[in-house]
Amino acid sequence: MKSCRPLLASLLLFALGPSLLPAQRLSGLGERPDWTSLKAFQETMSRDEFERLLRTLYAPGGGWEPFIRLREHEALLVTDSNTSAPPFVLRFARTKALPAPPRYWKPAVAQPAAARPLAGVRIALDPGHLGGAWARMEERWFQLEGGTPVMEGELTLKVAELLAPKLEALGAEVLWVRRSSEPATTERPDDLRDRARAALKERGIAAPPENYTSPADPEREKSVAWEAERFFYRLGEIRARGRKVNEDLKPDLTLCLHFNAEEWGDPAKPKLIDHQHLHMLINGNYWPTELRYDDVRFELLQRLLQRVHEEEIPLGESVGAALQRATDLDPYVYPNDRARRVRPASLVWARNLLANRLYRSPVVYCEPYVMNSLEGHARIQAGDYEGLREVAGQPRPSIFREYAQAVADGLAWHYRNRSSAR
Repeated sequence: MKSCRPLLASLLLFALGPSLLPAQRLSGLGERPDWTSLKAFQETMSRDEFERLLRTLYAPGGGWEPFIRLREHEALLVTDSNTSAPPFVLRFARTKALPAPPRYWKPAVAQPAAARPLAGVRIALDPGHLGGAWARMEERWFQLEGGTPVMEGELTLKVAELLAPKLEALGAEVLWVRRSSEPATTERPDDLRDRARAALKERGIAAPPENYTSPADPEREKSVAWEAERFFYRLGEIRARGRKVNEDLKPDLTLCLHFNAEEWGDPAKPKLIDHQHLHMLINGNYWPTELRYDDVRFELLQRLLQRVHEEEIPLGESVGAALQRATDLDPYVYPNDRARRVRPASLVWARNLLANRLYRSPVVYCEPYVMNSLEGHARIQAGDYEGLREVAGQPRPSIFREYAQAVADGLAWHYRNRSSAR
């Protein structure tokens, strides 16, 4: 049933113009944003830069236009469609000398010169996913008959454990977002069933089944149990990590470590493919459907106004180049519009993911290898080891050590060349 908007809110939208449509709701498990916190960004960015970033990086599809009205010296931001609250007025800078935006992190150019390239840099390690008992639930598990189970959360944690001492040797202060398969969120799927049920009904599933029988159950994705699990590992867990990063760790950058994969079918009889690839991600390329949510637009604006992209793009390109040199992997090319290259032939793509949106500091989001490729799987099965071994017909280092060393090399290069990084 559609709710009736207060008359004052309707008059407000009329005054702003017919293109300013109301937002629909908060995104999954999202918190109502504090728009007054954007006061700290008043007059820190020019109108031209603000519009350029929206049109070219953050929302090239134009989904921001119904919710952000640009004027000569200010932007009117629709904040809350459920009340008669007026728009937030963001004032643009009118001078060329712009103050630095408020942020808890320091860019590379602001780090003091030191003998070790990462001296003083606070780096948070965020090994992707969970692994362990949660790997099957989060659909990051498969196993060939007679082989060791492949669990992305375990693989990324191994890379992080090898990477941490390398970063410390380069001078960094290493902070941990996750050090085990224990979730950061205190909520579990059973705690989220009511919200899952409500979300399914909002999607038009009036009487969703409470449970599903197996991963092959055709009704699984309509069930309350599956939706609650998804809320747990895909939303609640990442939101809990975001709070830890922003409120406790406050790093200068966060390393989100992942292994890529392609469709493998039955996880007990997975399909292996014959190719691998590599790409890096930064936050951006919001779809119009995502920008209907008040909290998503607010989080976009927090990153845009901090100019996080100015640090993320060169960081991503430095680490991506080091990974490509080490692995000789082909650049991945998205077959659809989920992501957008930041510039021609770059390894770095802009894509709106929950982690790279919620973390209010630069994120280096790595997606190398393909876990269910013939070579990737063989190297994962070989485990961790020192030196070289013949794997898949070639002398290879441990896939975990190769990954960790390349990331450390890319960061070291970036910070050694900090004066030209932006």
